[in-house]
Amino acid sequence: MRTQQESQFTTHDGTSLFYRFWPAQGGSTDKAVVLFHRGHEHSGRVAHLADELGLPDFAIFAWDARGNGRSPGVRGSSPSLTVSVKDVDVFVKHVSAAHGIPIGNIAVVEQSVGAVLVAAWAHDYAPRVRCLVLASPAFKVKFYVPLARPGLRLMHALVGNFFVHSYVKAKFLTHDPQRTASYESDPLIARPISVNILLALYDTAERIVADAHAITLPTQLLVSGNDWVVHRKPQDVF
Repeated sequence: MRTQQESQFTTHDGTSLFYRFWPAQGGSTDKAVVLFHRGHEHSGRVAHLADELGLPDFAIFAWDARGNGRSPGVRGSSPSLTVSVKDVDVFVKHVSAAHGIPIGNIAVVEQSVGAVLVAAWAHDYAPRVRCLVLASPAFKVKFYVPLARPGLRLMHALVGNFFVHSYVKAKFLTHDPQRTASYESDPLIARPISVNILLALYDTAERIVADAHAITLPTQLLVSGNDWVVHRKPQDVF
């Protein structure tokens, strides 16, 4: 099992964000995989991948997005999605500069909401990382209440920002009983999500999917066979 270390980096607005990393086994390396977690979660939820990816000669990094896990900020919130996308850019540059890993030797792997942030970063910042892996990107979250999206937009316009509680249960995310149990008991899971972020997630995803050809990095998109959380069609279009 690989040895985990913890650190922080200072992002563009002076906020200090938490991350975990696992140095390459057998000494220094010039290659890395950077992981981005799902919405509501934190780097601890992807820690198992440090071993399961089977890449002992790669350093592995995973952050807690602002408003999540051990990073500061209102739980489930950010000043804007644009701020969070810029955080992605600063984090990857920090990994490169602080750990001596060329940008071109960094692979970026992300899931769900994290995949939308990284897709927007790849589109808007044109980074020169090695590749992207988008796992079940949340290009369109499933709402099970009719007219939920226009209703949220109207309420946001009338009363300002507010929070909604996530309906997502662990059984919708994994078939592994141990990870289901740990998810349900994890005190760092942030169940609420800010409506300004939820609406911006939709708007940004639509923009990125419509202009996906602008992303020229080698990109692999993984689609769930039976996804209760996000729609598949925008993933296919992307």
